[in-house]
Amino acid sequence: MDINDFDFALPSELIAQHPSDKRDESRLLVLHANSGKIEHKHFYDIIDYLKPGDVLVRNNSKVIPARLHGIKEPTGAVCELLILKIKEDDICECLCGNAKAIKLGTVINCGEVLKAECIEVKDEGIRLFKMHYEGIFLEVLEKLGEMPLPPYIHEKLKDKDRYQNVYATVLGSAACPTAGLHFTPELNAKLLAKGIQIEEVTLHVGLGTFKPVKTQKVEEHHMHKEYYKMSQETAERLNAAKKEGRRIIAVGTTSTRTLETIMAKYGEFKACEGQTAIFIYPPYQFKAIDALITNFHLPKSTLIMMISAFTSKEMIMHAYSEAIKERYRFFSFGDSMFIEFE
Repeated sequence: MDINDFDFALPSELIAQHPSDKRDESRLLVLHANSGKIEHKHFYDIIDYLKPGDVLVRNNSKVIPARLHGIKEPTGAVCELLILKIKEDDICECLCGNAKAIKLGTVINCGEVLKAECIEVKDEGIRLFKMHYEGIFLEVLEKLGEMPLPPYIHEKLKDKDRYQNVYATVLGSAACPTAGLHFTPELNAKLLAKGIQIEEVTLHVGLGTFKPVKTQKVEEHHMHKEYYKMSQETAERLNAAKKEGRRIIAVGTTSTRTLETIMAKYGEFKACEGQTAIFIYPPYQFKAIDALITNFHLPKSTLIMMISAFTSKEMIMHAYSEAIKERYRFFSFGDSMFIEFE
């Protein structure tokens, strides 16, 4: 399968540079996958498409202020690090700007209380750093780090909480699972009152989610591993929903990858944690989910490949064409899409 099959032209002015004024007032494109029918709504209308007994599964991972700016010792060269994973013993896996200049033993001064020492050189601009700091590491990051906004967002974020989901609780992501940005506490309460069941899993977003595909053949792309976890209680409730024929609806591609990873490995939902490098692209038979809430994704990305596998490439490209015609906002701070089978 050729990567150009997943390309499309997007006017640059449709790339959202800031969040909507209110989370759930973003627009919602509803795609009925059986018929191909498209409806144009707002996200607060999602409740009208969900039935009592449906199960929403969302990713509770929280973004860390993962972007660090520093000075290379002793040259004084400016360096930028993006923390992808926080490992044990104060070791972080980082994506480095100007990585060729960062060799084994390089020390980067990121501020008065933090220095990063390169202890391993890996491929694709990735390095392992031993972090030397004073105090508590996450508090140091809160002080020195910046929210790791994608490179296509050029405006400064006024409120850093707008790049967090309102239900995010487990620190560890290098980017926000943005399909959840449209939910508000008020909307969550209405969903529960209607009898919608809400479950949570964890997948810490790293390079696996947003690494661009550089191979011409889709099948030759390799995903980076990302940490995921599901609790015993969640597994039991999801298995019960499956047995009773109730819909499982993933909030975002990261929740989808978690659920599909576990179902593919065990044939059921199970309390577990581990690393996933699952790469979903057409043709793929989904085993875990019945519907999907997602944002509008970059051309040629693994994310548009995943949602194309959920319906068809032709249907997704038609829906994207309609979204562009209707001036939807795209990517992380953009509008939303609900894909369901009647």
